[in-house]
Amino acid sequence: MSASIPASLKGLRACRVCSLIKTLDQFFNEGCDNCERFLRLRGNRDRIIDCTSANFDGMIAMMDPQDSWVAKWQRIDHQVRGMYAISVSGDLPNHIIRILNDNDIPYKTRDKLRQI
Repeated sequence: MSASIPASLKGLRACRVCSLIKTLDQFFNEGCDNCERFLRLRGNRDRIIDCTSANFDGMIAMMDPQDSWVAKWQRIDHQVRGMYAISVSGDLPNHIIRILNDNDIPYKTRDKLRQI
């Protein structure tokens, strides 16, 4: 399965859970291809703003998740093919982290500066 590639370089956002990059409109229309079942971003601009960030570093075009050492290093080797951020600034709000915990989904920040 593949995520849609960002339609433009303007207005890109990265998911704070999996680091998938899309435009705000793509998140609104399609949700997050990796996290939609628990984040429910599709059609919810407030949730998109909470769970994605326009402030991210680097981009990775991941085509073969299982065979990519970069995907393993970035912890995205079990995600769909697509464009991913190397680091996503900021953390999820506490109420979203509680939703993840209630669904036994481990959350580790994608903000490389906070991991130091």
